[in-house]
Amino acid sequence: MSQTVLSGWRLRPAFSVLVAFARCSFLHSGPGRQQVRSKPVSDTEARHPRQLRRVNRDRVLAAAMGHPGPLTRAEITAATGLSAPTVGSLSGELLKLGLLNELGRGPSTGGRPPRSVQFNAQYGVVAGIVFDAATTRLAVADLAGQTLAASEARTPCDGGPEQLLSWLGGQIRTLLSTTAGAEGRRLLALTAGLPGAVDRERGTVVGLMPGFRSFENLAVGAYLEKLVAAPVVVENDVKLAVLGEHWRGAAQGHDTCVFISLGVGIGAGILIGGELHRGHHSLAGEIAVMCMASEYLARDFGTRGCLETLAGFDTIVRRWQPEARGDQPDVARALLRAAQGGEEAALRAIGDAATLIGIAAANLSLVIDPSLLVLSGPLVGSGGDVLERVRSVVSQVIPRPPKVVCSALGDGAMLAGALLLAAQEARGRLRRGLRDPQRTERRSVAGGSSSPDLNA
Repeated sequence: MSQTVLSGWRLRPAFSVLVAFARCSFLHSGPGRQQVRSKPVSDTEARHPRQLRRVNRDRVLAAAMGHPGPLTRAEITAATGLSAPTVGSLSGELLKLGLLNELGRGPSTGGRPPRSVQFNAQYGVVAGIVFDAATTRLAVADLAGQTLAASEARTPCDGGPEQLLSWLGGQIRTLLSTTAGAEGRRLLALTAGLPGAVDRERGTVVGLMPGFRSFENLAVGAYLEKLVAAPVVVENDVKLAVLGEHWRGAAQGHDTCVFISLGVGIGAGILIGGELHRGHHSLAGEIAVMCMASEYLARDFGTRGCLETLAGFDTIVRRWQPEARGDQPDVARALLRAAQGGEEAALRAIGDAATLIGIAAANLSLVIDPSLLVLSGPLVGSGGDVLERVRSVVSQVIPRPPKVVCSALGDGAMLAGALLLAAQEARGRLRRGLRDPQRTERRSVAGGSSSPDLNA
């Protein structure tokens, strides 16, 4: 019997081609050009036509998500390696699901004008919230990370963590209910930025959270999930800032960079090769505890750490005027004016702190070797003495120093990073739902009414 008439032998090569396509890792870039690698296709997935179709549908959606604007079916075919009929059929399914929008026909290049589609960034919404002991900032965005609404409020200091988290959940629900364009759309993900070392997998603060010691080792992510009825990502606020600055700020185009926040607290966010670096114990960037000299080894700085105690904003102010009072931005402006006017006490207080910060930045740079250092805080927002002093110290220590600049986003860097991370989380969950709908969590759009367990 001829080999050509044996269906098994005739079908196997064609099927192997499909399997090979399915196994290809497809890279797509969501908001902020953050690359996401598709989940590898298992043998079980590749051998079942229904599951293989789901995988291919995910690949079509990934191509649309990764494209900044409209694209034709021919462009999707080129990006995925799938056949034109398959792309047409799968695109039709995604249009029916509401994940793609059809934009009509584009310009003709000689034949029939091609139809264009685009990822529907209005399919749902995401939210971001960052807070410290003084201020809470929150925003709602579409799935491209474009802000739809934002608000700011004083962080309530009375009560315990349950009361504060319940208040945060209420703030998010209120903003969602009043945001034009969010009506009827489901909240698909929330990112919460906290001023402390965060265990991303467990959604808990593991330490170094000044002013919020009662939050340590509590299930912050799980508690917020029940309050807003959506997946929650918990992350350190300065790590969010480096993501935000890399996405839309001064660090665009710098895939290895460092963001240093200089306020009452001091911390760093580190990006290496375009990826956020957290470290084995989630402590990467916690430079507040960096020991600045051998004489400080035996000294107990408590949870603040050596660098933060010596060069934090409140320390600088006390060295300048121990009796100074008022909001941090107002005090910072007064201190800068005094330094610019040549007041010796102001110049000395800022200069001493900036030197220590410069040494810490140089030490960190020698380990990371970034192309850019971004500084942010009340004393560096307008440049001036702090920025120049840090530049000078870094240049003295490092043979080939990185560029040192002010944050372009300022206070908005952390919230921008929160929205970016939330959009990526939502997109990832949508894609996983296409691949394996049986295992996708189905959550109610209504907020949870029961009291969740914060210690879960």
